Amino acid sequence: MKLLRVGTAGAERPALLDAEGVLRDLSGIVDDIDGALLADEAALGRVRAAADAGTLPALDADGLRVGPPLGRIGKIVCIGLNYHDHARETGAEPPAEPVVFFKAADTVVGPDDTVLVPRGSVKTDWEVELAVVIGRTARYLTDDEDPLAYVAGYAVAHDVSEREFQIERGGTWDKGKNCETFNPLGPWLVTADEVADPQDLSLKLWVNGELKQDGTTAEQIFPVAEVVRYVSRFMVLRPGDVINTGTPAGVALGAPEPKPYLRGGDVVELEIAGLGRQRQEFKDA
Repeated sequence: MKLLRVGTAGAERPALLDAEGVLRDLSGIVDDIDGALLADEAALGRVRAAADAGTLPALDADGLRVGPPLGRIGKIVCIGLNYHDHARETGAEPPAEPVVFFKAADTVVGPDDTVLVPRGSVKTDWEVELAVVIGRTARYLTDDEDPLAYVAGYAVAHDVSEREFQIERGGTWDKGKNCETFNPLGPWLVTADEVADPQDLSLKLWVNGELKQDGTTAEQIFPVAEVVRYVSRFMVLRPGDVINTGTPAGVALGAPEPKPYLRGGDVVELEIAGLGRQRQEFKDA
């Protein structure tokens, strides 16, 4: 299923995009698309049955804002330097273990919402990423457990980053990762049954119409299953948590000087095969 949330920011309603591309209203069946729904097999079954029966009312998508496809996000765990080609372009050694950092849940905005370039920023950068949405509580997963069984679905994430704040201002990466609007998510949460292999997805990103990133999740140093297992050994993953799994080569940080960092007025578009497309206009904060 392709689940999404539509409407004004803070007042989104749950919806579904059916096989014919028609937007369907789920508000008569569920309150929201969130961790509680993803952990409730019976509720998901009712949604699936209604979708299959064709009884869900259609919504007029014209002019309707698409919000982030997941409400009440618990935490956003991010994996840095997780693509072989991205590590090469930045001159970094591939990490021996996953590099883990966090983004605050309030950095999340809709896939086509405006992204704000922070005040004083001169190095705002782009990163298309595969987001993994957790559907079952995962703690201390062992080698004989299937981590993908704990995944509810997948989405497109834009891990917008300010490189000066992240790298040059001391401390951890968090200062360059948690600026307002720095995690567009969506348009859809695609349930895991519709993603045959999370290691066989193409990712693309354009800046002002120019293709900058053209990668594949096959290049991940730590594949999705290994990431979920690894993170579960350090923290509890709960339904509604999100893992951003890293970005392929093609970011501004890895480009020759002068590096083409983002400015107000730039337009970024990104997509992952089968998971949908985003478009953001950047404006000065």
